[in-house]
Amino acid sequence: MNFILKAGPVIIPILLGSIIGLAIILERIWFFSRTTKTNPRSFSERIFYSVRRGDLQGAISSCNEYIKYPLAIIFKTGLERWALSSQEIEKAMEREGNNQALELEKFMGALATIAAIEPLLGFLGTITGLIKAFMSWEQAGANITVSALASGIYEAMITTATGLAVAIPLFIVYNYFVARISVLTQGWTDYSLRLSEVIAGVKKENSSQK
Repeated sequence: MNFILKAGPVIIPILLGSIIGLAIILERIWFFSRTTKTNPRSFSERIFYSVRRGDLQGAISSCNEYIKYPLAIIFKTGLERWALSSQEIEKAMEREGNNQALELEKFMGALATIAAIEPLLGFLGTITGLIKAFMSWEQAGANITVSALASGIYEAMITTATGLAVAIPLFIVYNYFVARISVLTQGWTDYSLRLSEVIAGVKKENSSQK
């Protein structure tokens, strides 16, 4: 409480931003751990194997077993459109992939905004603190003392340090999430294209046998 009182009113939005940022990070960590547990490579090979054998229902059932995972949802979207052309299947999986990517990117804009605003709030606290210190100096005149300036200087330094201390880790975590999302979505795209190729190959083989 003494720390907050010395930092002045600007510390309140800084601390509030840190709480919201931490809440977003914890929620995203939980979401990522819940939706990306499965090994995409082994899961994909399982689906490809079923499709090559002509076991469409088996492949869809496998997707249903992992329906919480984005790749399973994307694959199921493509498999359920088996009768359509390869281009239509690809587009359907691409649309679903975009929808799943939006779920991964949820709250990322808010986290980036908080990380950008925190140091600005700290600098605002620096200005208000310096204004406070100079006002004290003006009132005291020639009788100015260090203790009279201390309150404003405390406010300036504490808010700046706190704003940066909050913004730096938030910015690091935000960039980690962005990189992770990029890797995941690229993987979905690659596996979706492979599934489309497998489906096209099976269809071609069935057609030639007829």
